[in-house]
Amino acid sequence: MFSSITRTTKTKLPSLLRLQSTFKIPEVQKGVIFYKHGGPLEFKDIPVPKPKATEILINVKYSGVCHTDLHAWKGDWPLPAKLPLVGGHEGAGVVVAKGSAVSNFEIGDLAGIKWLNGSCMDCEFCENGDEPNCLKADLSGYTHDGSFQQYATADAIQAAHIEQGTDLAQVAPILCAGVTVYKALKTADLKAGQWVAISGAAGGLGSLAVQYAKAMGLRVLGIDGGDAKKDLFYSVGGDVFVDFKKFPKEDTEAMNEAIRKATNGLGPHGVINVSVSDAAINQSTQYVRSTGKVVLVGMPSGSVCKSDVFNHVVKSLQIRGSYVGNRADTREALEFFKNGQVHSPIKVVGLSELPKVYELMEQGKILGRYVVDTSY
Repeated sequence: MFSSITRTTKTKLPSLLRLQSTFKIPEVQKGVIFYKHGGPLEFKDIPVPKPKATEILINVKYSGVCHTDLHAWKGDWPLPAKLPLVGGHEGAGVVVAKGSAVSNFEIGDLAGIKWLNGSCMDCEFCENGDEPNCLKADLSGYTHDGSFQQYATADAIQAAHIEQGTDLAQVAPILCAGVTVYKALKTADLKAGQWVAISGAAGGLGSLAVQYAKAMGLRVLGIDGGDAKKDLFYSVGGDVFVDFKKFPKEDTEAMNEAIRKATNGLGPHGVINVSVSDAAINQSTQYVRSTGKVVLVGMPSGSVCKSDVFNHVVKSLQIRGSYVGNRADTREALEFFKNGQVHSPIKVVGLSELPKVYELMEQGKILGRYVVDTSY
């Protein structure tokens, strides 16, 4: 173990770490890895990664499971992923080692692994606080092995600081789902008292979006299907639930009218589309009120958002894309969690059960958020 290592030109120390003797870091760990898109999700022994000079090594305790993980496994996005790949980008755990250039984390700190693992911090986007749009962005569980393993690395600048004593299982989904929907609500630029519709309101992102919206003073209309999802929506503080399953698929206007009726006859001021349904995304441009904002968050493969041009112009609509948040968004989203204004409706399973969670995601049967415990 090394207490402190200084880089020199004479001595080559491959790990360049500062470690505390209280943490014994193994050479091998358990993880879930796949070697080709759509191939087996293998729960097996894999090497523990070595952090670079600018990285921290996190002993991951819990990791949320996101729909993006399904896309990474399938390889159905027009964005190349590394192979083989360890997925996951909602990891929460303890810093057990750090590179020689790291000064913002100490051994024993709690830290979170986000979708944005690292960025160049030197381009126009990074300078303006738009690090997720950096052309050299490194993505956890996509271009960088992620949090579905017991030990994972993260760039120290982008890693999230988590307060000591935090419930790591509960906070894990905040690191992607929470930050993502919080940023989407900021992108919608709504005022307290206005109506926001959450399409996909009872999923992992949607259930958090409802809570953030309420904490921001908004009135929330949730769109989803089934009594279980309706119950979850109301349990996290939603105001009005619209069950899309109760309307004929061929009669979108009936559902649109129900949404307008529930929002003072005009429709919501904004829509947050966390749904991965083409039909739901396109329909949101119909029921949103004039001068309203439609925010796109969910990214179903190959989808196109269609908006009738006449309707779009006459209603003066705005369609906005919202990606993941930056460091400030992350800090703010975690503050809401810390203050007890949001919580994650989660189900904890063992890391070895991750392939079953992927099956449930494929089938659209996820209620709330699954979190994997990496200890078994």
